[in-house]
Amino acid sequence: MAERNLILAFESSCDETSVAVIENGSKILANIVATQINSHKRFGGVVPEVASRHHIEAITLCVADALEQAQVSYEDLDAVAVTYGPGLVGALLVGVAAAKAVAFAHNLPLIPVNHMAGHIYAARFVSPLKFPALALLVSGGHTELVYLAGPTDFKIIGETRDDAAGEAYDKVGRVLGLSYPSGKEIDELAHQGQDSFHFPRAMENEDNFDFSFSGLKSAFINTVHHADQVGESLDKADLAASFQASVVDVLAHKTIKALRKFDVKQLILAGGVAANKGLRARLDQELTAFPEVELIKAPLKLCGDNAAMIGAAGYEAYQAGIRADLDLNAEPSLEFEWLD
Repeated sequence: MAERNLILAFESSCDETSVAVIENGSKILANIVATQINSHKRFGGVVPEVASRHHIEAITLCVADALEQAQVSYEDLDAVAVTYGPGLVGALLVGVAAAKAVAFAHNLPLIPVNHMAGHIYAARFVSPLKFPALALLVSGGHTELVYLAGPTDFKIIGETRDDAAGEAYDKVGRVLGLSYPSGKEIDELAHQGQDSFHFPRAMENEDNFDFSFSGLKSAFINTVHHADQVGESLDKADLAASFQASVVDVLAHKTIKALRKFDVKQLILAGGVAANKGLRARLDQELTAFPEVELIKAPLKLCGDNAAMIGAAGYEAYQAGIRADLDLNAEPSLEFEWLD
């Protein structure tokens, strides 16, 4: 019988408290997610102190629910994996403290996981990862292109210089009067409108793999505010379509540029914005020109923050012998290294 490795995984980097039990890095036995969206909606964004308090209230309940759903006990576990960065420091500390407590009490190895590696490994639940690979990570806090030389070897080749794509979506959504988080609603509106405003495609032709969305956000806001000042009514669907067209054009352009430079077996699309229908469709279309590259998209239900992806990444780290001591601390600004 094949060896069965069970990992208890913790994720608390932002506004989702999540605990999962993952078998052999590829099978979800339980994935409990306690969302805080309703608590943060009234603020139009995540309030770190509120997020931390909610994590404290939910974390032990999530552990109990995950073990019950997976029908396992602490004695069945092989390791504990936890997100230790990047993220909100107070939120991260809750998950790190809980994971360390379980690891210490049950004499289990503690596996430190980079949150962004977790997003990449969400794709593992679709198909085994093949290396070398390229990942386009698009979320509320990060937008970056990552080269994967091996299972635990991540190197950034390009990232946003300012706003992340998801952050721009939420700021634009606020201007449109949409509720937080607004990415899904903008995506739906975009499919009802036309790119009639032709917003700028920042850094599209620069000789690098970096992104910038601050100028697009400003152009969008200035367009809406000017219309308000002169009493002009703008079509929300056209605004959404024009904004999304700019974001998708730049993301796709830089990704295809990277595929032309790096010889990879897979392109992985992951992160919260990876759920965007416009982006998924565009990459499907673009990848027809790269028949040798397999496109893997993180499952829609695992694009947001969750512990299942941390368990998948943690399993690879566990197999590679990566361990943390009980003095593991949160690293809110944790980053992958840049490719030399």
